[in-house]
Amino acid sequence: MKQSSPRHYTSDAASCITRVAGIEVGHFTDPRRLTGCTVIIARDGAVGGVDVRGAAPGTRETDLLHPSNLVAQVHAITLSGGSAWGLDAASGVMRWLEENGIGLPVHYGLVPIVPAAVLFDLPVGDPAIRPDAAAGYAACAAAGTSPPAEGNVGAGAGALVGKLFGIDRAMKGGIGSASITIDGVTVGAIVACNALGDVVDPSTGAVIAGVRTSAHGLSLLNGRQALLEGRLPEPVLAGTNTTLGVVATDAILTKAQAHRLAQVAHDGLARTINPVHTMSDGDTLFTMGTGKAGKTLGMMTLSAAVAEVTAAAVVRAILGARGITQDGIDWPAACDLTKPN
Repeated sequence: MKQSSPRHYTSDAASCITRVAGIEVGHFTDPRRLTGCTVIIARDGAVGGVDVRGAAPGTRETDLLHPSNLVAQVHAITLSGGSAWGLDAASGVMRWLEENGIGLPVHYGLVPIVPAAVLFDLPVGDPAIRPDAAAGYAACAAAGTSPPAEGNVGAGAGALVGKLFGIDRAMKGGIGSASITIDGVTVGAIVACNALGDVVDPSTGAVIAGVRTSAHGLSLLNGRQALLEGRLPEPVLAGTNTTLGVVATDAILTKAQAHRLAQVAHDGLARTINPVHTMSDGDTLFTMGTGKAGKTLGMMTLSAAVAEVTAAAVVRAILGARGITQDGIDWPAACDLTKPN
């Protein structure tokens, strides 16, 4: 029996979603306060998918991504801070794409297809400042194929994690990216982590950011364990958290396959965020398939890779974050925590 050739797996510290052929990423970070947006562009279009698992999402144009609906390709996806206000950023993305000749051809011109999702970052600074159409346009103008910045930038600029027992005991979240290349096919992810729960390193099982033992402390409580011991969480408004992301691949995908990969990507969140998909999160993950590799790895391998890079992007979002102080509240980052003896 003829043996198949071994697959070749590569990943390194510089891995990122822009290693996926046909994908560009741009951030806009507002200089007036920590908020912003991130745009993921596919100039030639990409087969799109989405899966919403959080109970309090803020989204735009997600219905068209269902496999039974007409439009097969998207031209960009917008991730934004600012809660529902931040959905306005997608309008600026549409304008930039149209000006650059990118969109769905119709008899009357081009219509760029730009799904979007938002996270809640209003506690960080003046809540009247939020991403708008000009912010989305600026993110597009900044887009390229260089490795995107991570941490306190773009959609992750005002992100916080670990709010189960009060926002004053939370920590700084952020945005991160990762990729894997297998046999000439690349799978990448970019994730803005603004979770209610703690963030766990799946390679060790250790909590790396989340609820602290006190408002001014640098030690972690372990929110999951505290809940299981019967401690009551602080009341949390619905939708005041949310982790957003895009997984992209240059493999050839059908729309149904893109939909399935968006579902599988949430496995990466489940490995790294605990609790996840809560009533106060709007966790939403998108898929983009550019087809630039001209082949596929099969859904089994693609699914494994998608979950892997999503988890890695969450960890990198947390490790790239930097602590901040706002209105007398300290939100340290993972790099600031007290090291165990």
